[in-house]
Amino acid sequence: MQSEERNLDFDTVIDRRHTKSIKYDFFVERGLVKPGDDASGILPLWIADMDFKTSSFVQDALIRTAEHGIFGYSETQEDYFRILQDFYRRHHNYEIESPRWVIKTPGVMFAIGMAVKAFTNVGDTVLIQQPVYMHFVDVIEFNERKVVSNDLVYGEDGRYHIDFEDFEKKIVENNIKLFLLCSPHNPVCRVWTREELLRIGEICLKHHVLVVSDEIHSDFVFEGTHTVFGSLSEEIADNSIIVTAPTKTFNLAGVQISHTFVKNPTIRRALRYQINATGYSQVSIQGIVSAEAAYSKGDVWLDALLKYIKGNIDYTDKFIREKLEGVKLLPMEATYLAWLDFNGTGLSSEQVDSLVLRKAKLWLNSGSKFGKTGAGFQRLNIACPRSTLAEALNRLKVALDSIK
Repeated sequence: MQSEERNLDFDTVIDRRHTKSIKYDFFVERGLVKPGDDASGILPLWIADMDFKTSSFVQDALIRTAEHGIFGYSETQEDYFRILQDFYRRHHNYEIESPRWVIKTPGVMFAIGMAVKAFTNVGDTVLIQQPVYMHFVDVIEFNERKVVSNDLVYGEDGRYHIDFEDFEKKIVENNIKLFLLCSPHNPVCRVWTREELLRIGEICLKHHVLVVSDEIHSDFVFEGTHTVFGSLSEEIADNSIIVTAPTKTFNLAGVQISHTFVKNPTIRRALRYQINATGYSQVSIQGIVSAEAAYSKGDVWLDALLKYIKGNIDYTDKFIREKLEGVKLLPMEATYLAWLDFNGTGLSSEQVDSLVLRKAKLWLNSGSKFGKTGAGFQRLNIACPRSTLAEALNRLKVALDSIK
Protein backbone atom coordinates (compact mmCIF):
# COMPACT_ATOMS: atom_id res chain seq x y z
CA MET A 1 0.00 0.00 0.00
CA GLN A 2 1.40 3.38 -1.00
CA SER A 3 2.23 5.55 2.02
CA GLU A 4 3.92 8.61 0.48
CA GLU A 5 3.08 11.07 -2.27
CA ARG A 6 5.32 10.54 -5.32
CA ASN A 7 4.14 13.24 -7.74
CA LEU A 8 5.70 16.33 -6.19
CA ASP A 9 7.91 17.29 -9.12
CA PHE A 10 6.26 20.31 -10.75
CA ASP A 11 9.36 21.42 -12.67
CA THR A 12 9.59 18.61 -15.20
CA VAL A 13 7.96 19.43 -18.54
CA ILE A 14 5.56 16.66 -19.58
CA ASP A 15 4.80 16.39 -23.29
CA ARG A 16 1.01 16.52 -23.67
CA ARG A 17 0.88 16.73 -27.44
CA HIS A 18 -0.85 13.86 -29.26
CA THR A 19 -2.68 12.79 -26.10
CA LYS A 20 -6.12 14.05 -27.26
CA SER A 21 -5.57 17.13 -25.07
CA ILE A 22 -7.88 20.02 -25.94
CA LYS A 23 -5.18 22.36 -24.68
CA TYR A 24 -2.44 21.01 -26.97
CA ASP A 25 -4.00 19.10 -29.87
CA PHE A 26 -7.01 21.04 -31.14
CA PHE A 27 -5.58 24.18 -32.74
CA VAL A 28 -7.52 23.71 -35.99
CA GLU A 29 -10.75 22.57 -34.36
CA ARG A 30 -10.74 25.60 -32.07
CA GLY A 31 -10.18 27.93 -35.03
CA LEU A 32 -6.73 29.07 -33.94
CA VAL A 33 -4.95 28.03 -37.14
CA LYS A 34 -6.15 26.95 -40.56
CA PRO A 35 -5.91 23.36 -41.77
CA GLY A 36 -2.39 22.71 -43.03
CA ASP A 37 -0.82 25.53 -40.99
CA ASP A 38 2.07 24.66 -38.69
CA ALA A 39 1.00 25.01 -35.04
CA SER A 40 4.07 23.30 -33.60
CA GLY A 41 5.64 26.55 -32.43
CA ILE A 42 2.60 27.82 -30.56
CA LEU A 43 2.73 27.49 -26.76
CA PRO A 44 -0.77 26.91 -25.33
CA LEU A 45 -1.46 28.45 -21.93
CA TRP A 46 -5.19 29.06 -22.23
CA ILE A 47 -7.74 26.44 -21.09
CA ALA A 48 -7.86 25.94 -17.32
CA ASP A 49 -6.15 22.64 -16.76
CA MET A 50 -2.66 22.19 -15.34
CA ASP A 51 0.49 20.76 -16.90
CA PHE A 52 1.20 18.72 -13.75
CA LYS A 53 0.58 15.09 -12.87
CA THR A 54 -2.19 14.64 -10.34
CA SER A 55 -1.59 13.13 -6.91
CA SER A 56 0.02 9.71 -7.09
CA PHE A 57 -2.75 8.44 -4.80
CA VAL A 58 -5.28 9.37 -7.49
CA GLN A 59 -3.11 7.90 -10.21
CA ASP A 60 -2.80 4.60 -8.34
CA ALA A 61 -6.53 4.47 -7.61
CA LEU A 62 -7.23 4.80 -11.34
CA ILE A 63 -4.64 2.13 -12.19
CA ARG A 64 -6.25 -0.30 -9.73
CA THR A 65 -9.63 0.39 -11.30
CA ALA A 66 -8.24 -0.18 -14.81
CA GLU A 67 -6.56 -3.42 -13.73
CA HIS A 68 -9.87 -4.72 -12.40
CA GLY A 69 -11.09 -4.44 -15.98
CA ILE A 70 -14.83 -4.03 -15.43
CA PHE A 71 -16.37 -0.59 -15.86
CA GLY A 72 -20.04 -1.18 -15.14
CA TYR A 73 -22.63 1.21 -13.71
CA SER A 74 -21.29 2.49 -10.42
CA GLU A 75 -22.50 4.46 -7.43
CA THR A 76 -21.01 5.99 -4.31
CA GLN A 77 -21.36 4.58 -0.80
CA GLU A 78 -21.52 6.18 2.63
CA ASP A 79 -17.73 6.50 2.95
CA TYR A 80 -17.71 8.71 -0.16
CA PHE A 81 -19.90 11.27 1.56
CA ARG A 82 -17.78 11.16 4.72
CA ILE A 83 -14.62 11.81 2.69
CA LEU A 84 -16.28 14.74 0.90
CA GLN A 85 -17.71 16.10 4.14
CA ASP A 86 -14.36 15.89 5.90
CA PHE A 87 -12.51 17.69 3.07
CA TYR A 88 -14.89 20.67 3.10
CA ARG A 89 -14.88 20.80 6.87
CA ARG A 90 -11.08 20.69 6.93
CA HIS A 91 -10.36 23.08 4.07
CA HIS A 92 -13.32 25.48 4.08
CA ASN A 93 -14.92 25.23 7.52
CA TYR A 94 -18.11 24.26 5.72
CA GLU A 95 -20.46 21.59 7.01
CA ILE A 96 -22.27 19.43 4.46
CA GLU A 97 -24.85 18.17 6.90
CA SER A 98 -26.43 15.35 4.92
CA PRO A 99 -25.70 13.10 1.93
CA ARG A 100 -29.04 14.29 0.57
CA TRP A 101 -27.47 17.72 -0.01
CA VAL A 102 -25.04 16.28 -2.58
CA ILE A 103 -25.89 15.92 -6.25
CA LYS A 104 -23.18 14.39 -8.42
CA THR A 105 -22.88 15.47 -12.07
CA PRO A 106 -20.22 15.12 -14.80
CA GLY A 107 -19.16 18.74 -14.48
CA VAL A 108 -19.81 22.17 -13.00
CA MET A 109 -21.19 23.66 -16.22
CA PHE A 110 -23.59 20.74 -16.61
CA ALA A 111 -24.95 21.49 -13.13
CA ILE A 112 -25.21 25.22 -13.87
CA GLY A 113 -26.98 24.50 -17.14
CA MET A 114 -29.49 22.30 -15.34
CA ALA A 115 -30.10 25.10 -12.82
CA VAL A 116 -30.77 27.56 -15.65
CA LYS A 117 -33.34 25.16 -17.12
CA ALA A 118 -34.90 24.28 -13.77
CA PHE A 119 -35.38 27.77 -12.36
CA THR A 120 -36.00 29.97 -15.40
CA ASN A 121 -38.19 29.80 -18.49
CA VAL A 122 -37.37 30.38 -22.14
CA GLY A 123 -37.08 34.13 -22.64
CA ASP A 124 -36.22 34.88 -19.00
CA THR A 125 -33.15 36.91 -18.07
CA VAL A 126 -30.23 35.58 -16.01
CA LEU A 127 -27.77 37.87 -14.19
CA ILE A 128 -23.98 37.50 -14.36
CA GLN A 129 -20.98 39.75 -13.59
CA GLN A 130 -18.67 40.35 -16.54
CA PRO A 131 -15.87 39.96 -17.27
CA VAL A 132 -16.64 36.37 -16.30
CA TYR A 133 -16.06 32.81 -17.47
CA MET A 134 -17.34 32.82 -21.05
CA HIS A 135 -19.43 29.66 -20.77
CA PHE A 136 -21.80 31.40 -18.35
CA VAL A 137 -23.07 33.28 -21.41
CA ASP A 138 -23.17 30.09 -23.48
CA VAL A 139 -25.22 28.11 -20.98
CA ILE A 140 -27.74 30.96 -20.74
CA GLU A 141 -28.07 31.76 -24.44
CA PHE A 142 -28.03 28.16 -25.70
CA ASN A 143 -30.98 27.54 -23.38
CA GLU A 144 -32.82 30.48 -24.98
CA ARG A 145 -32.54 32.78 -21.98
CA LYS A 146 -31.16 36.32 -22.02
CA VAL A 147 -27.98 37.65 -20.41
CA VAL A 148 -27.84 40.76 -18.24
CA SER A 149 -24.52 41.77 -16.70
CA ASN A 150 -23.82 43.70 -13.53
CA ASP A 151 -20.37 44.61 -14.85
CA LEU A 152 -17.58 44.52 -12.30
CA VAL A 153 -15.81 47.84 -11.74
CA TYR A 154 -12.06 47.95 -12.38
CA GLY A 155 -10.86 50.10 -9.49
CA GLU A 156 -7.88 52.41 -9.12
CA ASP A 157 -6.44 49.85 -6.68
CA GLY A 158 -6.06 47.43 -9.59
CA ARG A 159 -8.82 45.16 -8.29
CA TYR A 160 -12.37 44.61 -9.46
CA HIS A 161 -15.31 45.54 -7.26
CA ILE A 162 -19.07 45.01 -7.29
CA ASP A 163 -21.38 47.92 -8.08
CA PHE A 164 -24.12 46.94 -5.64
CA GLU A 165 -26.45 49.75 -6.64
CA ASP A 166 -26.32 48.56 -10.26
CA PHE A 167 -26.63 44.94 -9.06
CA GLU A 168 -29.97 45.62 -7.38
CA LYS A 169 -31.13 47.88 -10.19
CA LYS A 170 -30.48 45.18 -12.80
CA ILE A 171 -32.43 42.66 -10.71
CA VAL A 172 -35.48 44.93 -10.40
CA GLU A 173 -35.49 46.25 -13.98
CA ASN A 174 -35.11 42.81 -15.56
CA ASN A 175 -37.24 40.74 -13.20
CA ILE A 176 -34.23 38.55 -12.45
CA LYS A 177 -34.91 35.20 -10.78
CA LEU A 178 -31.47 33.58 -11.13
CA PHE A 179 -27.96 34.94 -10.53
CA LEU A 180 -24.77 33.07 -11.47
CA LEU A 181 -22.00 33.97 -9.01
CA CYS A 182 -18.35 33.15 -9.72
CA SER A 183 -16.53 32.75 -6.39
CA PRO A 184 -13.54 33.02 -6.47
CA HIS A 185 -13.96 34.99 -9.65
CA ASN A 186 -12.59 33.80 -12.97
CA PRO A 187 -10.92 35.65 -14.66
CA VAL A 188 -10.38 38.68 -12.38
CA CYS A 189 -8.91 36.61 -9.50
CA ARG A 190 -11.04 38.15 -6.75
CA VAL A 191 -11.74 36.38 -3.48
CA TRP A 192 -15.02 37.99 -2.49
CA THR A 193 -15.04 39.03 1.16
CA ARG A 194 -17.66 37.73 3.58
CA GLU A 195 -19.15 41.23 3.65
CA GLU A 196 -19.45 41.39 -0.14
CA LEU A 197 -21.06 37.96 -0.27
CA LEU A 198 -23.48 38.82 2.52
CA ARG A 199 -24.59 41.91 0.65
CA ILE A 200 -25.16 39.84 -2.50
CA GLY A 201 -27.09 37.28 -0.47
CA GLU A 202 -29.29 39.86 1.24
CA ILE A 203 -30.17 41.64 -2.01
CA CYS A 204 -31.04 38.32 -3.64
CA LEU A 205 -33.20 37.28 -0.67
CA LYS A 206 -34.99 40.63 -0.79
CA HIS A 207 -35.91 40.17 -4.45
CA HIS A 208 -36.39 36.37 -4.44
CA VAL A 209 -33.39 35.69 -6.68
CA LEU A 210 -31.86 32.21 -6.48
CA VAL A 211 -28.05 32.20 -6.36
CA VAL A 212 -25.97 29.55 -8.13
CA SER A 213 -22.42 29.89 -6.81
CA ASP A 214 -19.65 28.39 -8.97
CA GLU A 215 -16.87 27.67 -6.46
CA ILE A 216 -14.66 25.39 -8.55
CA HIS A 217 -11.56 27.55 -7.89
CA SER A 218 -12.08 27.70 -4.12
CA ASP A 219 -8.98 25.65 -3.30
CA PHE A 220 -6.68 28.14 -5.09
CA VAL A 221 -6.75 31.08 -2.68
CA PHE A 222 -3.59 33.11 -2.05
CA GLU A 223 -4.99 36.27 -0.44
CA GLY A 224 -7.92 36.38 1.96
CA THR A 225 -10.21 33.47 2.79
CA HIS A 226 -12.76 31.76 0.62
CA THR A 227 -16.25 31.78 2.13
CA VAL A 228 -18.65 29.11 0.88
CA PHE A 229 -21.73 31.09 -0.12
CA GLY A 230 -24.06 28.64 1.57
CA SER A 231 -22.30 29.15 4.93
CA LEU A 232 -23.29 32.81 5.26
CA SER A 233 -26.64 32.25 7.00
CA GLU A 234 -29.48 29.74 7.17
CA GLU A 235 -31.62 31.94 4.93
CA ILE A 236 -28.90 32.30 2.31
CA ALA A 237 -28.16 28.57 2.44
CA ASP A 238 -31.84 27.92 1.68
CA ASN A 239 -31.62 30.26 -1.32
CA SER A 240 -28.45 28.95 -2.93
CA ILE A 241 -26.92 26.17 -4.99
CA ILE A 242 -23.19 25.59 -4.46
CA VAL A 243 -21.35 23.99 -7.38
CA THR A 244 -17.90 22.48 -6.77
CA ALA A 245 -15.53 19.81 -8.05
CA PRO A 246 -12.17 18.18 -7.39
CA THR A 247 -11.34 18.56 -11.05
CA LYS A 248 -9.63 21.96 -11.00
CA THR A 249 -7.94 21.30 -7.67
CA PHE A 250 -6.45 17.93 -8.59
CA ASN A 251 -6.26 18.34 -12.41
CA LEU A 252 -8.98 15.80 -13.12
CA ALA A 253 -11.20 17.53 -15.69
CA GLY A 254 -11.13 14.52 -17.98
CA VAL A 255 -12.68 12.12 -15.45
CA GLN A 256 -15.94 14.11 -15.31
CA ILE A 257 -17.02 14.51 -11.67
CA SER A 258 -18.53 17.44 -9.78
CA HIS A 259 -20.60 18.01 -6.65
CA THR A 260 -23.54 20.34 -6.14
CA PHE A 261 -24.62 21.15 -2.59
CA VAL A 262 -28.29 22.04 -2.17
CA LYS A 263 -29.69 22.38 1.34
CA ASN A 264 -33.24 23.42 0.41
CA PRO A 265 -35.23 20.24 -0.39
CA THR A 266 -37.66 22.03 -2.71
CA ILE A 267 -34.83 23.48 -4.79
CA ARG A 268 -33.03 20.13 -4.67
CA ARG A 269 -36.05 18.24 -6.01
CA ALA A 270 -36.47 20.71 -8.87
CA LEU A 271 -32.80 20.46 -9.82
CA ARG A 272 -32.78 16.66 -9.61
CA TYR A 273 -35.91 16.52 -11.76
CA GLN A 274 -34.19 18.57 -14.47
CA ILE A 275 -31.10 16.36 -14.34
CA ASN A 276 -33.25 13.22 -14.50
CA ALA A 277 -35.02 14.66 -17.54
CA THR A 278 -31.74 14.52 -19.48
CA GLY A 279 -31.50 10.76 -18.92
CA TYR A 280 -28.33 11.20 -16.86
CA SER A 281 -28.05 8.93 -13.80
CA GLN A 282 -24.64 7.86 -12.47
CA VAL A 283 -21.17 9.41 -12.66
CA SER A 284 -18.30 7.24 -13.90
CA ILE A 285 -16.34 4.82 -11.73
CA GLN A 286 -13.21 6.78 -12.71
CA GLY A 287 -14.76 9.94 -11.31
CA ILE A 288 -15.76 8.22 -8.08
CA VAL A 289 -12.39 6.65 -7.30
CA SER A 290 -10.53 9.82 -8.33
CA ALA A 291 -12.57 12.03 -6.01
CA GLU A 292 -12.26 9.57 -3.12
CA ALA A 293 -8.48 9.37 -3.44
CA ALA A 294 -8.01 13.11 -4.01
CA TYR A 295 -10.15 14.24 -1.09
CA SER A 296 -8.91 11.62 1.37
CA LYS A 297 -5.20 11.41 0.50
CA GLY A 298 -4.30 14.40 -1.66
CA ASP A 299 -3.49 17.07 0.94
CA VAL A 300 0.31 16.72 0.72
CA TRP A 301 0.17 17.05 -3.06
CA LEU A 302 -2.22 19.99 -2.87
CA ASP A 303 -0.08 21.86 -0.33
CA ALA A 304 2.99 21.43 -2.52
CA LEU A 305 1.05 22.49 -5.61
CA LEU A 306 -0.20 25.69 -3.99
CA LYS A 307 3.33 26.63 -2.93
CA TYR A 308 4.56 26.07 -6.46
CA ILE A 309 1.78 28.12 -8.04
CA LYS A 310 2.42 30.90 -5.53
CA GLY A 311 6.03 30.86 -6.69
CA ASN A 312 4.79 31.18 -10.28
CA ILE A 313 2.60 34.12 -9.27
CA ASP A 314 5.58 35.89 -7.70
CA TYR A 315 7.76 35.12 -10.73
CA THR A 316 5.11 36.48 -13.12
CA ASP A 317 4.55 39.61 -11.05
CA LYS A 318 8.27 40.44 -10.90
CA PHE A 319 8.82 39.75 -14.60
CA ILE A 320 5.91 41.92 -15.71
CA ARG A 321 6.82 44.83 -13.42
CA GLU A 322 10.42 44.82 -14.57
CA LYS A 323 10.23 43.81 -18.23
CA LEU A 324 6.76 44.24 -19.78
CA GLU A 325 6.21 47.97 -20.15
CA GLY A 326 2.55 48.89 -20.39
CA VAL A 327 1.33 45.53 -19.04
CA LYS A 328 -0.10 45.00 -15.56
CA LEU A 329 -0.77 41.80 -13.65
CA LEU A 330 -3.86 42.17 -11.51
CA PRO A 331 -3.46 40.94 -7.93
CA MET A 332 -3.90 37.16 -7.96
CA GLU A 333 -5.99 36.65 -4.87
CA ALA A 334 -7.12 33.31 -6.28
CA THR A 335 -7.01 30.86 -9.22
CA TYR A 336 -4.00 30.00 -11.38
CA LEU A 337 -5.26 32.16 -14.24
CA ALA A 338 -3.38 35.45 -14.47
CA TRP A 339 -5.44 38.42 -15.74
CA LEU A 340 -3.09 40.67 -17.72
CA ASP A 341 -4.01 44.26 -18.57
CA PHE A 342 -2.43 45.33 -21.89
CA ASN A 343 -4.32 48.63 -22.12
CA GLY A 344 -1.22 50.56 -21.11
CA THR A 345 0.57 49.46 -24.28
CA GLY A 346 -1.56 51.70 -26.48
CA LEU A 347 -2.64 48.71 -28.59
CA SER A 348 -6.25 47.96 -29.41
CA SER A 349 -7.79 44.74 -28.17
CA GLU A 350 -7.51 43.23 -31.66
CA GLN A 351 -3.86 44.29 -31.91
CA VAL A 352 -3.12 42.67 -28.55
CA ASP A 353 -4.75 39.43 -29.71
CA SER A 354 -2.68 39.46 -32.88
CA LEU A 355 0.56 40.30 -31.06
CA VAL A 356 0.07 37.46 -28.58
CA LEU A 357 -0.72 34.83 -31.21
CA ARG A 358 1.23 35.96 -34.27
CA LYS A 359 4.35 37.49 -32.74
CA ALA A 360 4.66 35.82 -29.33
CA LYS A 361 3.29 32.50 -30.62
CA LEU A 362 1.19 32.04 -27.49
CA TRP A 363 -2.30 30.64 -27.24
CA LEU A 364 -3.91 32.60 -24.39
CA ASN A 365 -7.53 33.58 -23.78
CA SER A 366 -8.44 36.95 -25.26
CA GLY A 367 -10.08 39.14 -22.64
CA SER A 368 -12.90 39.99 -25.05
CA LYS A 369 -14.11 36.39 -24.72
CA PHE A 370 -15.16 37.21 -21.15
CA GLY A 371 -17.38 40.13 -22.15
CA LYS A 372 -16.88 43.57 -23.65
CA THR A 373 -15.28 44.84 -20.42
CA GLY A 374 -12.46 42.34 -20.94
CA ALA A 375 -11.17 44.14 -24.05
CA GLY A 376 -7.42 44.73 -23.87
CA PHE A 377 -6.83 41.90 -21.39
CA GLN A 378 -5.41 38.41 -21.76
CA ARG A 379 -5.84 35.40 -19.47
CA LEU A 380 -2.65 33.41 -18.93
CA ASN A 381 -2.64 29.96 -17.33
CA ILE A 382 0.40 29.84 -15.03
CA ALA A 383 -0.18 26.27 -13.77
CA CYS A 384 2.82 24.97 -15.66
CA PRO A 385 6.52 24.28 -15.00
CA ARG A 386 8.42 27.48 -14.31
CA SER A 387 10.58 26.99 -17.38
CA THR A 388 7.43 26.99 -19.52
CA LEU A 389 6.18 30.12 -17.79
CA ALA A 390 9.54 31.83 -18.29
CA GLU A 391 9.45 30.94 -21.99
CA ALA A 392 5.97 32.41 -22.35
CA LEU A 393 6.83 35.66 -20.59
CA ASN A 394 10.05 36.05 -22.57
CA ARG A 395 8.07 35.58 -25.78
CA LEU A 396 5.77 38.39 -24.70
CA LYS A 397 8.75 40.63 -23.98
CA VAL A 398 10.32 39.98 -27.39
CA ALA A 399 6.98 40.60 -29.12
CA LEU A 400 6.36 43.88 -27.30
CA ASP A 401 9.94 45.06 -27.82
CA SER A 402 9.59 44.44 -31.56
CA ILE A 403 6.83 47.04 -31.93
CA LYS A 404 8.49 49.88 -30.03
